[in-house]
Amino acid sequence: MVGATGFEPATSWSQTKCSSQAELRSDCEGRYYPITSVPRNDYFKRYFKPPATKSLCNGAFSGRMRDMPFSKFGLSHPVLEGVKAMGYVEPTPIQLRAIPLIMAGQDVIGSAQTGTGKTAAFALPILSQLGSHTAAPRVLVLEPTRELAAQVETAIRDFARFTDLRVAVIYGGVGYGRQHEALRSGVDVLVATPGRLLDHLQQGTCRLDHVRYLVLDEADRMLDMGFMPDVRRIVERCPRDRHTSLFSATIPPEIESLIQWAMKNPHTVEIGARRTPAETVKHVIYPVAEDQKADLLRELLERVQYNSVIVFCRTKNRADRIGNLLRKNNHAVAILHSNRTQREREQSLRGFRDGRFEVLVATDIAARGLDILKVSHVINFDVPQHPEDYVHRIGRTGRAEASGDAFTLMVAEDIQHVQAIERFIGQKIERTKLENFNYKYTALFEEGKPGQPAPHERKMRGVRLSGGYYFGPARRRKR
Repeated sequence: MVGATGFEPATSWSQTKCSSQAELRSDCEGRYYPITSVPRNDYFKRYFKPPATKSLCNGAFSGRMRDMPFSKFGLSHPVLEGVKAMGYVEPTPIQLRAIPLIMAGQDVIGSAQTGTGKTAAFALPILSQLGSHTAAPRVLVLEPTRELAAQVETAIRDFARFTDLRVAVIYGGVGYGRQHEALRSGVDVLVATPGRLLDHLQQGTCRLDHVRYLVLDEADRMLDMGFMPDVRRIVERCPRDRHTSLFSATIPPEIESLIQWAMKNPHTVEIGARRTPAETVKHVIYPVAEDQKADLLRELLERVQYNSVIVFCRTKNRADRIGNLLRKNNHAVAILHSNRTQREREQSLRGFRDGRFEVLVATDIAARGLDILKVSHVINFDVPQHPEDYVHRIGRTGRAEASGDAFTLMVAEDIQHVQAIERFIGQKIERTKLENFNYKYTALFEEGKPGQPAPHERKMRGVRLSGGYYFGPARRRKR
């Protein structure tokens, strides 16, 4: 589906402030959304106030940053008009460093926490150098998921509103008709997921011969989802004489290999600590027995005062099961994972944003980059297996310097993953118990006590008994 994303027009929260928090719903991805619908001509007059002296994403700006408005970057006049219309006043740190490099034609590797204005960092300089509309795609932005692709397409369309440039998004889960129509009519900027783009390339409905700017967004996420072979096939279809930008939270060996193959002397822009959760988020761990996880989740939702909650599960089947369980307990629940149809996914996100659903049960498809507003709590029903996913998950709350809480339910088999997370973020996560909850005993309750090894450190050995095998702590055989 092209252009029909269902997302509201967005404007900058990270660079401006509004007079009434009740009038505006905001997040830290460089957008804010009015609760009531107003005409576009009255929109900015009503909501935009004099610029704040700091960015809510990054703390107070230095004097040098305040003296560097967007007009100093050499951006084109129509793009500057788009920036002004969206309410952007001061560039965020990643924009401050990446925009001059891209304007100068340098390949860029960007690493920054979510909510730092990354999309504007690559979109503004690229749009400024495109000139007028032509028939063939000259910019290709690859995204790992349909939701991110639709979101980025909306942002770029807003930046380019005062140009004649055409922007389209193509992804799977929907029909080909409108996508074929958009490609035939000619687009300048193409935002796509790898699988559906390869389909169009194989059908001959899309060519990449004229691509001048290639952006690989959330590259490590595309690697995790198994898209890297597809990404390489797509890059091979692009001209070698091009500009390439890559954004990735981590640089594993496979991404490093892609960088060496696809990029030319790239400059690295790293903003903030990649491994550090937002300071506005309080995160704790609830040790619990495996068969009590669902009961503990329900009890937490009963006792906690929240605005909206995202519950992360490891698998799609478990997300469905937990979502249906919470519905039976009279919670308004939306479910989001890759097995849902595109229409179901859009309805879930839109309903969660609008407040019709109070709980979103999701896999890691919702962990990165999505503009989901006013999430007060994140609950990891399953501990993520990759430490960086933990940072991305809890980054869905505590945005725009609002406070947030992140709870993780830990069973005995999760302890190694939890310790890997603690090493990754460089801090110990507090263990706690819910008062007056009827816990079953688990060895996790002994964790940290003097003389008690961690559960995973206890050597286990199978012993043949009359009723089968017993697996318990190993004991030295008596002689």
